[in-house]
Amino acid sequence: MVLKTSLVGCWDLEDETGEHSLPFKIPGDGITALQDEGLINDPYYGRNEYDVRWICERDWIAKRSFDLTDTELDLVVSELDTVSEIKINGEVVLETENAFRTYRTSVKSALRVGQNEIEIRFKAVTKYANAKQEAQPYFVPDMKKMCPIHNGNMVRKPQCDFGWDWNIALAPFGLFGDIYLEPSKAVRFEHFKINQTHENGSVAVSLSVSLKNYDDSASDCVFSLDGQDVKGSYDALRGEASATITVSDPNFWWPAGQGDQNLYDVSVSIGDTKLEKRIGLCEINLVSEPDDVGRSFRFEVNGRAIFAKGANWIPADALAGKINKEDVRDLLQSAVDANMNMIRIWGGGRYEPDWFYDMCDELGLMIWHDLMFSCNLYSATDDFLAEIEQEVKEAVLRIDYHACIAVWCGDNELLGALTWFEEAVKDRDRYLVAYDRLNRAIEKQVKENAEHSNWWPSSPSPGPMSFGDTWHDDTSGDMHFWSVWHEGRDFDHYRDVSPRFCSEFGFQSYPSMNVIRQFADAEDLNIASPVMESHQKDKGGNARIAETMFRYFRFPNSFENFVYLSQVQQGLAIKTAVTHWRSLKPHSMGALIWQLNDTWPVCSWASLNYGGDWKLLHHMEKHFFAPLLVSAVPLEDKIVLRASNDLPQSAKSELSVKALSMSGEQRDLAKTEFEIGIESAIDVIEISKADLGDDILLYEWIDDQGNITRDHLALQPYKAYQLADPELTHEIEEKDGVYHITLSAKKPAFFVSVEADISGRFSDNGFLITPDQDALITFTPKTGETAPNFVVRDLRNATL
Repeated sequence: MVLKTSLVGCWDLEDETGEHSLPFKIPGDGITALQDEGLINDPYYGRNEYDVRWICERDWIAKRSFDLTDTELDLVVSELDTVSEIKINGEVVLETENAFRTYRTSVKSALRVGQNEIEIRFKAVTKYANAKQEAQPYFVPDMKKMCPIHNGNMVRKPQCDFGWDWNIALAPFGLFGDIYLEPSKAVRFEHFKINQTHENGSVAVSLSVSLKNYDDSASDCVFSLDGQDVKGSYDALRGEASATITVSDPNFWWPAGQGDQNLYDVSVSIGDTKLEKRIGLCEINLVSEPDDVGRSFRFEVNGRAIFAKGANWIPADALAGKINKEDVRDLLQSAVDANMNMIRIWGGGRYEPDWFYDMCDELGLMIWHDLMFSCNLYSATDDFLAEIEQEVKEAVLRIDYHACIAVWCGDNELLGALTWFEEAVKDRDRYLVAYDRLNRAIEKQVKENAEHSNWWPSSPSPGPMSFGDTWHDDTSGDMHFWSVWHEGRDFDHYRDVSPRFCSEFGFQSYPSMNVIRQFADAEDLNIASPVMESHQKDKGGNARIAETMFRYFRFPNSFENFVYLSQVQQGLAIKTAVTHWRSLKPHSMGALIWQLNDTWPVCSWASLNYGGDWKLLHHMEKHFFAPLLVSAVPLEDKIVLRASNDLPQSAKSELSVKALSMSGEQRDLAKTEFEIGIESAIDVIEISKADLGDDILLYEWIDDQGNITRDHLALQPYKAYQLADPELTHEIEEKDGVYHITLSAKKPAFFVSVEADISGRFSDNGFLITPDQDALITFTPKTGETAPNFVVRDLRNATL
């Protein structure tokens, strides 16, 4: 076993002027350290963001001492953000400029037996970025309209650190991974790779590991899997040991909702030095081929076509020092609990730590993994491309063996960026060639180091070597559909497109009131207040939310109800898209909502609040991502009730359809039983619009397990209906720390929402209550320290 000298823990931090001196915990970020010591106010509160941007404009120096009995050591450091110079005992031993890489260097010449001093100088990222831009052979545009800290495309760190249309702009510094010393000559494992051959009911698992300082004549390299120990063969030229182990009766890994997430323990041993991993036995294929419409796009897992249901993942916090396993696990669990089976790690964030991918393996969340390039144009100089190749190689070799990895994608929206900047429009050839050089460098590293994995050049993209507009063309590849939000189109416009796979689409809402009160005082509770506007990073976003309310609803009567209604309409928008696209299966085979989570408390497209509480959208996702779904598809003179089935087997159900009046009266329109396979959606019932009249369509279906799901469709904007006072009542009973809430109504109550003033999880929310059916939900507080206060809202009383 290799003995490491860990250097994580408490360091001392000071800025270049000597004005600030404080303890600094590594792993951690400097801004959080300053806040913890009371030297700055909470950057997330009010408008404090603008008072702390000076931090990224200074150099910061972290120091500590450590003792040694040996000096023949390597320094290893990961997730060092970003531009740094490391000294040991006054000697420069390492310079870094890429937060995504792991660095290793011999530091023997700088070390001494006894006490040593190490210093990390975090250089001002703004000065570095500006200097890099000046050094380019031609100007390389960045997304200045979203990023108030400019030239972030020159720096290899999360692009959203410089600001985004949902993120705070702080460009933080820190060390978020590990830092340690280890013996230079010790045997060590580096890259671990697997390849699986599925044939005749068994799986031949080819395992390989790259080794350093290994002498195969001194000890064997032994691979262990499924109770089998196999001596590896060693290729000295490549420095790689390998073995193939056949699992004759495999338990496969499946995405959530498709089967179990079976994982096998794998170990590689050399003497008492051991590498341990967990793998899943599965085949994930990206099937994209020309067809009568254009080009298909779907994932097949173990030979089964899967409709991908999920959301886009952004960093768990704007300040990486605040990220922890418990909170991340809660966010990912919420995705699974809402019937998602895929997340897309978006290209403007970061490659996640190993434990993140372990969690996705365990939870059955497939990952569409962008490489970390987003929305900007990028340099194509030889030194930049060489750095990129090392970054991509390291990331792919570290991550690719995980069962959850479904596809590697070259970037996010760089094809679109070629049309967004004046320089690129005027000189398209230059910037297109630069993009092609970058994309080919990325592709080369993916295909060389994950040769059996799926590759997609960009998102969105019509397909390989195609540079078309997949913001509006729905015939090929994956699509980003933003016309409803950014172009102000109505929700029905989601039904005008039939994407093969939609990897981005979204609609904004406000965070919930218990989150808003974390950053705003009572006098700030107005959508036009400076504080609320500073927590809305999409230009025109507040106006768009309000404009949409005028289109569909009578205007809310208070700020709190404005917040509530913003979440109702967010849910309606996304529900319209997903229910329609699922009804097009197998033409459409994926819907990844923008976005799952937030990095700080902000108005955004997320379905989860900052902190992990569910917005109304997330509750609706649980229903419209359910395995068995009935969608109401309005056509010219009729409504088609269309079923789709994402279960791993056929399903039987009973569907009943009624007309619901505002008084609560219900008229039977149709009822039938049906059976549906897994291949495609089917039409079940057609209802004439004339038969419905001015009423609302109410329908419910029962699955094989006896679960009843109810939904409704309003053909007119809700503002057109004369909603009656539902006379809502509720009773609350606390049992063992869980609050059981029973709600009743005398008239139809639409989008009933129960809110708590503390963090926690409701079992359901944003639902319809009719006089004939009460609703019973639960609320589980995140902690039991404070008893919650509840508020009940509904559409009629919020807009009275």
